[in-house]
Amino acid sequence: MKIKLKYFVSNILKNIVYSFLTLILITNSILAQPKTSQMSSKPGAFSRMGFGARGIGLGNASSALIEGNLVAYYNPASSVFQKGNSVQTAYTFLSLDRKLNFLSFTKRFEFFSSKDTSTNRKPSSIAGFSAGILNSGVSNIDGRDNNGLKTKELSTSENLFFLGIANKFSEKLALGLTVKFYYYSLYEKMTSTSLGIDIGALYLFSDNLSFSFVISDINSKYKWDSGTIYGQRGIATEDKFPLLKKIGVYYKNIDYQFIAVGEFENSNASTNILKFGIEYGIFENLFLRGGIDQININNNDWPIKTAFGFSYSQQLNKYRIGFDYAFSIEPYSPSNKHVVGLNFNF
Repeated sequence: MKIKLKYFVSNILKNIVYSFLTLILITNSILAQPKTSQMSSKPGAFSRMGFGARGIGLGNASSALIEGNLVAYYNPASSVFQKGNSVQTAYTFLSLDRKLNFLSFTKRFEFFSSKDTSTNRKPSSIAGFSAGILNSGVSNIDGRDNNGLKTKELSTSENLFFLGIANKFSEKLALGLTVKFYYYSLYEKMTSTSLGIDIGALYLFSDNLSFSFVISDINSKYKWDSGTIYGQRGIATEDKFPLLKKIGVYYKNIDYQFIAVGEFENSNASTNILKFGIEYGIFENLFLRGGIDQININNNDWPIKTAFGFSYSQQLNKYRIGFDYAFSIEPYSPSNKHVVGLNFNF
């Protein structure tokens, strides 16, 4: 009877997973005149597109995630749960001569008491470190002078450098802080820098259930002064990034090898967004995932972004090398987004 019940539950869960992934594949929005939103005009949009193939493939709902390759981009507190040293890199295929690249390193540190001499001693303190780069830009921009004559090709470069530290204060609670440095090269002699902060918390309700809270882009802003180009006719402006507040949840079912993540994101740009993701282990080292991002409950015209992807890894001596892929819908682009990445764990 127990075997039949387990088989029945297994089939139900598999059907839920496959139905969710199928929904992701067919979900899209076709809008003639969508309702506008303050968020559309806010700076730093590249930094809110997600990080890496796994994060984007999970619908960017990863703030409560505590397993696999982790990065402080989603939650400054997550690095204390990293197993081994994690290096992630990814490249994004985008239309309209755009680029979006990722690189990160995450490591956990365990500290032991000198008084504890037992063979199976536990660390007295656990800390985490995570650093990364997110690079974006547009190339092949046709430059023209005041008479409309072609001058030269132009390009922009927008970059985010972040450094996160975290500490596990108890078996249940971890807190972290990430310092973010933005550098934007918009045009010749027209650049801006900004320093922002993320703070995050992770609470383990059980080994298979965790909750998160994150505040992102505290004090992040771009300051511009066009006087370097136009002299006295130039003006100085300040563009503030939207302040994001996120609550997330993570659940893992060990028997059926799947995880589910969810997130609610509120901003001071009048958005309340839901995100969901699911990852299913088809067999050893191969995972299929899908996610739904940007469900704006304040604006039904806001385009929903769906994604799906997979990961495969292989152990080589002391190193585990993995390949990640994600496909994500871009509503206003002539083609969709493809993210390919490599990760190394050692």
